[in-house]
Amino acid sequence: MNWVANNFGLIWGLTLDHIALAVPPIILGLIISIPLGWLANRYHASRGILLTVSGLLYTIPSLPLFIALPALLGTGILDPVNVVVGLTIYAVALMVRSVADALAAVDPGVTQAATAMGYSTWGRFWHVEFPLAGPVLLAGLRVVSVSTVSLVSIGSVIGVSSLGYLFLNGLQRNIVAEVASGIVATLVIAVVFDIILVLAGRLLMPWNRADPKVNARARERAVVGAVTAGGA
Repeated sequence: MNWVANNFGLIWGLTLDHIALAVPPIILGLIISIPLGWLANRYHASRGILLTVSGLLYTIPSLPLFIALPALLGTGILDPVNVVVGLTIYAVALMVRSVADALAAVDPGVTQAATAMGYSTWGRFWHVEFPLAGPVLLAGLRVVSVSTVSLVSIGSVIGVSSLGYLFLNGLQRNIVAEVASGIVATLVIAVVFDIILVLAGRLLMPWNRADPKVNARARERAVVGAVTAGGA
């Protein structure tokens, strides 16, 4: 505890850096995945290609990716943009399948009824399909959130500031408290992000509160999709 008290400023600063690196990939991953997941669900021919390509993206080793991105993007080796872009790629790899599965889970009878009522493809997607797919989408986003918070630590290996610094420095100097502080702080961020997503889901999707079994099935489906993403 003495080490934590004496180095609280360092832990807090690294925590803020960690959060700053984790938030953009989660948001960008969702935004990029929505049209890709829609295409995968809409057209049978594109589903196999998109899910296979996105699954392959998740198999790229993170450290070589972070090292290669500066040459591809024209950024410096220590530029946080490299980590953000790399983690966004992983977020898209997980979310495309979640979006496609979420849209596929919408009752076809409901979409046909919406079409009969005069909804255009665009209007039906935003007013009918997207809201009904919300629970599965949220479950997938929660998986992406946890994965992203965990992967941010790898950026410290190439010198980008995050809580991963505590792991590396603690191991090199044999300071158990420093390593433990990094682990606990990372877990706390992951839990806080998850709570925020759950609360946002309850606020934006009030119709989803009534049946917790639906949420459990959606999260189970998202986890299975994330696990199988590499072999899509």
